[in-house]
Amino acid sequence: MGGWGVNAKIREAAKRTSTNTFLTQRTSSLSLYQISHRTTHHSLLYNDLHKPTHPLLLIKPLLYSFSSCSSNAFQLFNEMPHRGRESELTLFYHVIGLIKSFTARPTSVTSRISHCLAFKVGALAHLPTSTSLLIAYSRAADFSSSWALFDEIVYRDVILWNAMITASVENQCFEVAVNLFLELMREEGVGFDSTTLLIVVSASSHMGNLTQGRVLHGISFKTGGLSDSFLCNALIDMYAKCGELSLSECVFEGMECRDLISWNSIMRGCAYNNYPEKCFCYFKKMAYSSEEADNVSLTCAVSASALLGKLSFGQAIHGWGIKLGYKDTSHNSFENSLITLYSQCGDIEAAEILFKEMKYKDVISWNAMLEGLALNQRIWEAFDLLHEMQFLGCIQPDSVTVLTIIPLCAELMFFREGRTVHGLTVRREIGSHLSVTNSLIDMYSKCKDVKMAEQLFKSIPGRDLVSWNAMISGYSQNGHSREAQYLFKQLLQSYSQFSLSTLLAILPSCDSSEFLQFGKSIHCWQTKLGFANNTLAVNSLTLMYVNCGDLLACFSLLQTVSAAAADIDRWNTAIAGCTQNGHFWEALKAFNIMREDPIIVCHDSVTLFNLISACGNLELLFEGGTLHGLALKTSMESDIRVQNALITMYGRCGEIENARTIFRLSCSRNLYSWNCMISAFSQNKDGRKALELFRHIEFEPNEITIVGILSACTQLGLLRHGKQIHSHVVRFGFQGNSFVSAALLDMYSNCGRLDTAIQIFRSSPEPERSVAAWNSMISAFGFHSNGRKAIELFHEMWESGTRPTKSTFISLLSACSHTGLVNEGVRYYNNMWELFDVEAETEHHVCMVDMLGRAGRLYEAYEFIRQIPTQPEPGVWGALLSACNYHGDLKMGREVAELLFELEPDNVGYYISLSNMYVAAGRWKDAVELRRMVEDKGLKKPAAYSLIDVGMG
Repeated sequence: MGGWGVNAKIREAAKRTSTNTFLTQRTSSLSLYQISHRTTHHSLLYNDLHKPTHPLLLIKPLLYSFSSCSSNAFQLFNEMPHRGRESELTLFYHVIGLIKSFTARPTSVTSRISHCLAFKVGALAHLPTSTSLLIAYSRAADFSSSWALFDEIVYRDVILWNAMITASVENQCFEVAVNLFLELMREEGVGFDSTTLLIVVSASSHMGNLTQGRVLHGISFKTGGLSDSFLCNALIDMYAKCGELSLSECVFEGMECRDLISWNSIMRGCAYNNYPEKCFCYFKKMAYSSEEADNVSLTCAVSASALLGKLSFGQAIHGWGIKLGYKDTSHNSFENSLITLYSQCGDIEAAEILFKEMKYKDVISWNAMLEGLALNQRIWEAFDLLHEMQFLGCIQPDSVTVLTIIPLCAELMFFREGRTVHGLTVRREIGSHLSVTNSLIDMYSKCKDVKMAEQLFKSIPGRDLVSWNAMISGYSQNGHSREAQYLFKQLLQSYSQFSLSTLLAILPSCDSSEFLQFGKSIHCWQTKLGFANNTLAVNSLTLMYVNCGDLLACFSLLQTVSAAAADIDRWNTAIAGCTQNGHFWEALKAFNIMREDPIIVCHDSVTLFNLISACGNLELLFEGGTLHGLALKTSMESDIRVQNALITMYGRCGEIENARTIFRLSCSRNLYSWNCMISAFSQNKDGRKALELFRHIEFEPNEITIVGILSACTQLGLLRHGKQIHSHVVRFGFQGNSFVSAALLDMYSNCGRLDTAIQIFRSSPEPERSVAAWNSMISAFGFHSNGRKAIELFHEMWESGTRPTKSTFISLLSACSHTGLVNEGVRYYNNMWELFDVEAETEHHVCMVDMLGRAGRLYEAYEFIRQIPTQPEPGVWGALLSACNYHGDLKMGREVAELLFELEPDNVGYYISLSNMYVAAGRWKDAVELRRMVEDKGLKKPAAYSLIDVGMG
C-alpha cells in the first residue's frame, strides 16, 4: 500500500474510533458531531436556565427513562392527558424533553413527528427547541427541512446560526455555510463567537480554500478568538489540508494552552503532507510533555513509522500502546495502523498474527490486511480473505475493499477474478461510486477487454477527469489509437483544465509515423500547460518520438530539457525505446550522447540491460564485451537483468561458452535466465544441450521456454520429444499463445508431419490466429513443395483481415521459389509495397534471386540485383552464386565470386562454390589454386553432420 493509502485508512479509522477527531478522517480536531453537540448543549443550557419549577415536572424523569425507545416514548405521550388535569406548561416541557431524546439519533420520521409535537404545543417559538429540531433534521440528512425551519424563525440568536452553519457543513454544503457566516456578520444585534469561526474554518478546510481560511484566521485574531483551543485546532487542520504545513506549525507554536487534540492535529497534518519525520518529532515532544498519548496519537506515530520504513520504531510504539491499554479495545485504529506498518515493512506474518488476535475488527481492519497481503505478493491469500469477508454478518466489503482488489486484478491481468469483483460491486450496490467505476474501466482495459471498459465509461452519468483519462489510456494501451485521439478531442470540448495523467494517457496512442503530427501537437499542448520539465512528461514524449520514428526530435528533446528534469530515466527511456523499435545503432548513439552531456548522469542496470540487448541484436561482440567490463567495473554484473542480457548477447554472437559461464556463475537465476540459456543453445544449433538443460530446469516453464525448446526439437528433427513438449503445452494451457502455436507448426512441419501442422492450425478459431501462425503455415506448405496451397492460404489470410508482414512475404516468396511459381512470386514481390505497405528488405531480395536462379533465369536475377536501390547485401550475391553453381554458369559465377571475395573475404562457402564450378567445367588447375588460397587464409568449411533419433534421453 502506498503512503497516502496508509494515511487515508488510518485517518478513516481515527475518525470512527476517536471522540477527539475533528471534521474529517484526515484530522484529529473537534468532530462535526461535537460542534453540533456543543451548539445543542448551549441550547439546552439556555432551556434549563429559563425553566420554572413546577411540581408536575417530577414526571419528566419517567419520560426520559423511556426515551431510548421511540415507540415507548410515543406510547407514554399518548397516554398523557393533554388538557384539563395537568397544566399546559407541564405538557410543554414534556414535549421539549421528547424532542431532546430524538436529537441523539434522529431519523426523518422522528424529526417530523417531533416537529409536529412542537407545533401542537406552541414550542416552535422557543429558540432552544427550534435549534434542537434543526439539528435533528440535519443529522437525519434532511437539510432542506433544516433550511426551511431556519428560514421561518424570525428572532435568531448566535446558537441558532451556529446550528444552521453546522448543518450546512454536515450535509456537504460548504459554500452555503460560508454564505450564512457572511449573512450573520451583516445581521444587526447578533454577533458571532469562536464556535461560529470554528465551524466556518472547517468548511474552508473541506473546500481547500486557503485564501478564505487566512481571512478567517485574521478575523479570529482580531476578535480574540485564538484563545479558544478548539478554534486553533481547526486552523491547524485547515492549513494542513490546504498544503500549508508551515502555517499549521505557526498556529501550533503560538497556542498558549495546547491539549491532546492540538498535538494530534499537528501530527495528522504532518502525516497528511507527507512529512513523517516531523510527525514523529512532534510525537516525541508530546511524550515529554504532560499530555498522555491516546489511540489517535499512537496511530499517527505508527503511520509515520510505516512511511519511514522504521519497523523498530513501530514495534516500540506497539509496546507502548499495549502498556497504555489500547490492545483489544473497540478503538481499533491503533491496531489497524499496526497491520499496515508490519505489511509495509515486509513482516506480513506479524500483521497476520495481529489481525487474527484482534477482538474488534471493522472493515478498515480487513481492508488493511487485504492491502498488506497484496503488497507482499500473497495474491491468492488476499482473494481468500476477500472470500471469507463476504460471509461475515456484521462486516461487509465496501468501496475501499474493491478499490484495493481491483487494481491487483488489473496489474496481474486476472480477468476472471476482476469480473467476479465487478459482480460483487453490483451485488453490494457499491458499483455506483465513481472511483469504483473508474477502477473497473482501468482493470478491463489492462485485461484487453476494451468493449467492456467502453460500456462502463458510457454508463457513467457524471464522468470526472479520471474517467476520461482511464478510457483514453485503455484505448492507447490496446492499440486503438484513433479512438483514443477522438475521445481526447471530445474531452477538450468538455474540460478547460487537464492533468498530467491526461497527457500520459494520450501520448502512447502516437505509436507510428502516421500519428507524428498529432504527437507534436500534444507536445505543444504539454509545454503550454507548464509540463515542459516534468520528468514523466519528458519521458513519455521521448518514447513517443522514438515510436513515431523521429529520432532527431527525440535526441533534440533530450539535449534541450532543463537540468530539473535531467535524470537517468529520460536517457533510459530513449535507449530502451530505440532498442525495442529496432533502432539499435541509435540506442548506442544515445548512450554516447549521455556520456558527453554536461549534466553528469550515471548509468544504471536498466541502461546496461538495453545497451547489451542492442549489441546482441547487432552481433557486436567487442562492444558487448566492453559493456560487460563496464558492468563489472560498476558492480552491476550481479543484477539478474544484466546477466540475462549478457547470456543472450553472447549467444547471438556465437560465444556460447561465455554465455554458459555467466549462467553457471549466476547466484540468483530466475526463469528468464534458463530461457535465455535454452535460446542461446537453440540459436547456436546445439539443440541437444538445450534439451538437456530443459530437463534440469528449476522453474515451471512458461511460453518463452516452450518456444525455445520447440526450436531445439525442430533443429534435431526429434518428433518424439516435440510431441512431449506439445503435451506440456496442452497441460499448461499455452496452446492459445501465438508464438507457441507458430513454433508447434514449425516443429511438426520440419519433422515431416504436415498433416498435424494443418490440424493444429485449423483447430484454432480464425479470429484468434496470429500473423505468426499464418506465416508458419505458409512456410510449411512451401517447405513441403505445395506452393499453390501456400498462395491460397495467403489470400485466406488477407480476406480474414490479418495484415501481411515482412515475414509473411518471405514465407510466400520462399514457397514460390521451392515450387517453381516464378511468375506468381514476381507478381507478389511487385505488389508488396503498392497493395500491402510492406517495404522490400534484404530477405525478400534473397528470395527473389533464389527463385529466379532456381528457374535458370540467371541474367534476370543479375539485373534484379543491379536495380536494387541500395547497396545489396552479400547474401543477395551469395544466392546468385549458388544458382550459377547449380546451372554451371562459370562466367557469371566467377564474376559474382570475385565480388563476394571483396565483400566477405573470410566466408569459405564462396570459395567452395567457385571451386566446385571449376571442377564441373574441368578446370582442375584453377580449382587446386583456389583450394590452396583457402588453406593459405586458414579458412575451414564447417563439418556437415546428420542426426538420427536413437532414443535420446
